[in-house]
Amino acid sequence: MSWFRSVLGSGETSAQPTGAETIARLCDRVQSSTLLDDRRDAVRALKSLSKKFRLEVGTQCMDVLLGVLQTDRSDSEIASYAVETLLNIICPTMDEEDDDFEHIDVEAREKEVRQLSEQFVDIFLKSTENITLMLGLLEEYEFRIRWPAIRLMTALINLRSSQVQQIILVSPMGVSKLMDLLSDSREVIRNDGLLLLTGLTKGNANIQKIVAFENAFDLLLRIIMEEGASDGGIVVEDCLMLLLNLLKKNSSNQTFFKEGSFVQRLSPFFELQTLIPQNPDGTWSTQKVKNVHYMLQVIRSLVSPNNPQQATSACQKLIHSCGLLKQLCSILMASGVPADILTETINTVSEVIRGCKVNQDFFAAVNAPSSPPRPAIVVLLMSMVNEKQPFVLRCAVLYCFQCFLCKNEVGQEQIISTLLPATADVSAVTAGQLLCGGLFSQDPLSNWCAAIALSHALKDNNSQKEQLLRVQLATGLGQPPVSLLQQCANILSQPTVRFQTKIGLLILLSSWMAGCQLAVTHFLLNPANVPFLTAQVAEHTDEDELLGQGLCAFLLGICVHFNDNSNESFTKESMKQLIVKRVGLESFVEKLDLVSKHELYTLAAQKPQLRFPSPDVMMLDYEFTALFKQLEGVLMKAVSDKDDVETKKTIEDHDSIVTQYKEIIRDQDIELGELKTKHSKLEKEYKKSDVLLGEQAQQIQQLKDQYALIKAQHGAQSGQGDVNNSDSTSLAAADNGRIAQLEAEISALREENTTLGTQVQEKNARIEKLTNDLTISDAKAVLSSSDMENASSDELRTRMEEMQKENEKLRMALADATAESEAQSRKVDELSEKERNSKDVCNRQKSDLESRLAQSESNSASVSAENEHLKSTNQTLEAKLLEAQNSPQSGGSGDTEAINQLKEAINQLEQDKRALEQECDSLTENLEGVKKEMEDLLVLLTDTDAKKDHYKEKLKELGQTISDDELGEEGEDWEEDDEENS
Repeated sequence: MSWFRSVLGSGETSAQPTGAETIARLCDRVQSSTLLDDRRDAVRALKSLSKKFRLEVGTQCMDVLLGVLQTDRSDSEIASYAVETLLNIICPTMDEEDDDFEHIDVEAREKEVRQLSEQFVDIFLKSTENITLMLGLLEEYEFRIRWPAIRLMTALINLRSSQVQQIILVSPMGVSKLMDLLSDSREVIRNDGLLLLTGLTKGNANIQKIVAFENAFDLLLRIIMEEGASDGGIVVEDCLMLLLNLLKKNSSNQTFFKEGSFVQRLSPFFELQTLIPQNPDGTWSTQKVKNVHYMLQVIRSLVSPNNPQQATSACQKLIHSCGLLKQLCSILMASGVPADILTETINTVSEVIRGCKVNQDFFAAVNAPSSPPRPAIVVLLMSMVNEKQPFVLRCAVLYCFQCFLCKNEVGQEQIISTLLPATADVSAVTAGQLLCGGLFSQDPLSNWCAAIALSHALKDNNSQKEQLLRVQLATGLGQPPVSLLQQCANILSQPTVRFQTKIGLLILLSSWMAGCQLAVTHFLLNPANVPFLTAQVAEHTDEDELLGQGLCAFLLGICVHFNDNSNESFTKESMKQLIVKRVGLESFVEKLDLVSKHELYTLAAQKPQLRFPSPDVMMLDYEFTALFKQLEGVLMKAVSDKDDVETKKTIEDHDSIVTQYKEIIRDQDIELGELKTKHSKLEKEYKKSDVLLGEQAQQIQQLKDQYALIKAQHGAQSGQGDVNNSDSTSLAAADNGRIAQLEAEISALREENTTLGTQVQEKNARIEKLTNDLTISDAKAVLSSSDMENASSDELRTRMEEMQKENEKLRMALADATAESEAQSRKVDELSEKERNSKDVCNRQKSDLESRLAQSESNSASVSAENEHLKSTNQTLEAKLLEAQNSPQSGGSGDTEAINQLKEAINQLEQDKRALEQECDSLTENLEGVKKEMEDLLVLLTDTDAKKDHYKEKLKELGQTISDDELGEEGEDWEEDDEENS
């Protein structure tokens, strides 16, 4: 009490403050005290009161405590008190040492505590910064801060998991901070970190992926082996629960687990020498059972039928190749294994071999360590048909048998062959004998399991359905044998048959006869079978029998649809009429429709594994629900009045729809491939753009550095501004002269190009004129030939042939000249293009030179201004130096440094000048090359003119008259061209 008086600052003992008043004063003290010790004492007091006055502390002090964690976080003691107080508010622990603990209702108390905790958590989560604050506290290595912070985060996740998950996802490095807890050397921190991550990863695939890629698999498997694997304690169980959260229904993590070679690291966990207890009584501890159970679930999460088929198949093959399947089969055949572990091992082996041919073949070769050795599948079937075995174990064996036969025609043939009379071995116990024995035993569950097992041996395998028709059973001494099909029908028609047995036999007969006309024919050979089915469907029974009636209607529809009309007494049409008269079409459809609406149908259609709470509800099988769903609509149409043509048309329509969908899927695949190609191209372009951006960024940075360097150089100049100014002026004058020279050369090139273009146009005009002249000469030749009709025919013919030859030669020469002219025109165009390119280059260089000149001028101006300022400063300094009678060496050193900097600037400008001169030299070389090409072109034009003169002479020789004016004008033009060329 003296401590409370010191806290409250009151010496009175008569008036004691209430808990709320004390808490209010403590909160005020935390907020108003300037001394850290006072605030620490107040928070310590709040912590001690938080268990008894939880509501008051939570409502009044939560914001205060969060403020303490933000402001006084550097003090580990007060921070630990604040976190523990928040933990007591949000997640209190019930004190069993309390006197009233035995007198309270624990469930009601826990419900009340949880409701209040949820309210406080909602208040806490109103600000997302509070979670960020807690993540920051988790980084503290101090034990008394980190440990309560972990427990507080765990409580928040357990109460409001989705909200906390979203906040942690958007928090920078939020998951990484939590993963660091697994690397803590203190086991308490590490173990509570496991619990925190287990709650965090529930139901959130994104967090599961992040945790997995934070090297969680390696850390967890390492902890499991360090803690003793299957013999470890609760820590191993926590690790396996977290591992299961990361893998279950997360295909990305499953692929990462497989590709990271973590599957192989599971093998040491299942070594039989370490797994079987070495104690004398051979009992398994409760913790060991839990550890092995969770590890088996981890393996099942990798090969679950709900996973993508490709990923499941890859994991199945990997489990076999690393020897894990062999270890599981060894556990399966070992003695002393608890029933629940044996059941889970059977389920695990079932899913490892389901649909995998390699694993199924390996499992078929496994033998039990008995004398004589028996196949493992036979030993398991013995347990299935034994009514003394646990119910869950029998379900697991049936599931294993189904998985063994899934997509395994060889296995189906092996099972059916043990029933055939030619191959049945009487001395050895076979699978067929066990199935027949279970099918006709007095235990209804054995009947149902054996019937379902046989139906899986016949699934999608018509050849085995026909082979099974050969099986004959002896019903008694002196009585003829009966086929297995008829015996099933006989048991079905008995009035004392159990309902579960009846359902199992109906499923077996339906699976057997679906798609097999020969089996339907054998079934119709007994005239009592069809009337029995129609009577069952037409009978008014209780609701419990509706499922049986629906299955009888289903079997009756199969007899109609798969009927080959070989039995004249029961053809399709006669059976349709019988159903309509005895049952009624509407009643038949209604009974058939009730099956898919039954709750047992819904229960069985959820997943392939047989999971039933009790044997009473174990009626339907997953594969049968798929068969029923496939044939229900077909059988309704087969029994209705619509003829087979419409049914076939419907099937054809269905096939066409399927074909259309296949085409759509194919088109989508092609489109997807194109999109992938485009995506890859875009990625390459993006990478190139990224590289270009990086280079540009580097160039910009270099320019910035150069600018800063030049600015620093000019800023450091002193006393030498005039020299720099004169140098800059001389450089500017030189640059101006060089630019003027380049402009003159460009103008000369432009004039030469114009002259060449004009000459080419003139040559084209002359070629056209020659063409016209040639046409005129042809016409004159024709006219002259008509004028000389009276001459000698031989002479005329000879002259005409000569003229035609000359004309052909002229045409060929003209064509050659035209081709040469066109080639010359192309060369002129090329020269024009080169001239334009050189012009552009010159313009760019000119603009570059102008910008550099402007920059030099601006630099000169700034240097001049700074020079004046430095002169005045220098004079002032010299006066002060004279007054202080200091040595002149310091000033001399400063001038020397300034002169050196100016020299560096001058050297830089000279380098720029040399670079410009090199560019001008390269331009001059380009101009020389253009001039040389132009000279070559003029030579070609001269040759062309000579050829044209030759053609003119030829025309004159042929008698073509050419006026002197034309010849004179052309001659003058040619003479002018020759003078220009010279």
